[in-house]
Amino acid sequence: MGMTTTEPSTGPAPSAKDKVLAWLRAHAFGLAIANLVANIGIVVTGAVVRLTGSGLGCPTWPKCTEESYVAHEALGINGVIEFGNRLLTYVLAAIAITVVVAVWNRRGVIRNLAIIIACGVPLQGVIGGITVLTELNPYVVALHLLASMAMVGLCVWLLDELRSPVREAAARDVRIAAVVTFVVGWLSLWLGTVVTGSGPHSGDLDSRRTGLDPALMSHVHAYAVYALIAATLLTLWLGRKHAYVRRVTIVLLVIELAQGLIGWVQYLTDLPVVLVGFHMLGAALISAGLARVLVSTRAHTA
Repeated sequence: MGMTTTEPSTGPAPSAKDKVLAWLRAHAFGLAIANLVANIGIVVTGAVVRLTGSGLGCPTWPKCTEESYVAHEALGINGVIEFGNRLLTYVLAAIAITVVVAVWNRRGVIRNLAIIIACGVPLQGVIGGITVLTELNPYVVALHLLASMAMVGLCVWLLDELRSPVREAAARDVRIAAVVTFVVGWLSLWLGTVVTGSGPHSGDLDSRRTGLDPALMSHVHAYAVYALIAATLLTLWLGRKHAYVRRVTIVLLVIELAQGLIGWVQYLTDLPVVLVGFHMLGAALISAGLARVLVSTRAHTA
């Protein structure tokens, strides 16, 4: 008598949407890294805009000119640079939205952080527009940069939530030292914007400055950096028995020392644009490092 066999039921094949979602969820950490890199990148391209005098390359907002949303030949290379930087906002938005989709099924801090970062992109676009409408008011420009630094910090926090070593919370004195380091670091970042707002690289030859003495503000900023290095060393000493805290604090210290060296060299060589650009990149890395040290003192479970 013949035997018959039946194939096991495997259920319906996953749809294209399910496949895309599965891929995004599997690569959420990589996408979050892209989010961080993009937000650091926009700081660098913003520096290019300022250092090439292209801050008003598109003289209005949200349009590039009163007649056009895009740059045209009459605006020259400055218009191309400024308009290109505006277009990068859409790249940031696309990456941020993709991250939100990838972590949507993960309730709590992870999803909330992704949403906040995604909402921060258009908010940054509006602040950028206000800088143009105020003809590069140095205080608005400073807010624009500091908002980018905050976005970088949030991206680091999201990465820590997604994947970092399982650990207990650091001792109370280590957590306090990390908070002090974070606060002093942000004071240093803010003073850096004051120095920039007082110096020659305004983003446009005709934009106004703060009126403060650039040399004096540079020295005040330097003292804040010294305080930051001291606070970082204290955190490193207190957290020396906590492997993860020790590791990330060492990384921050190295960035600080490199940033300080660049800062002094650019000051002594009359602010060459290449060094100023690297200093802006260093500021973004400082923001990332400060956030990483702060979150490293918190408990993390698998």
